Amino acid sequence: MSTHPAMNNVTGDAPATETTASGQRDNMAWLLRQFASDTTGVTHAVLLSRDGLRLLDSDVDKDWADELSAAISGVASLAANITGPTHKKRPARQVVIERDDCLIFVQSSGRSAAFEGHPGNERGVVDTVLAVIATTDADAGTVGFEMGRLVQKFAPYMQIPVRVGTGDEVR
Repeated sequence: MSTHPAMNNVTGDAPATETTASGQRDNMAWLLRQFASDTTGVTHAVLLSRDGLRLLDSDVDKDWADELSAAISGVASLAANITGPTHKKRPARQVVIERDDCLIFVQSSGRSAAFEGHPGNERGVVDTVLAVIATTDADAGTVGFEMGRLVQKFAPYMQIPVRVGTGDEVR
């Protein structure tokens, strides 16, 4: 058995909610690593702040994770500022970038109070974005679905979690 309480969770559900910011970050980090190792095709996952700073990652090279976070922040910002057919700006549920060497998924993941020392912390919370890198042969629908499940597992650690409207599915 692991010394980390979340690792002893045999049901696979989200670990028990810790009340300290440090405990919340530890649990979220465990969930992120578990997602990356359990989801077929996923090679890396990074939770970043909306302003482009890496918050957590699935044991990714830190320099590359920092570079990826900055770039993904720009993608998330662009997607949120594109007007749709209603001529209104609405946040994108998910952005998928298909490249020759990988698939990149970007999804908003709510506002968290778990990153109190973060430079982008505004009024005690940080807007977060989930970035996932997958192999080119990964099932995009499965990866997207599992990302939605991960974001829902993050909900106990979020001040304002991402919510899915009635009848809407996270894709």
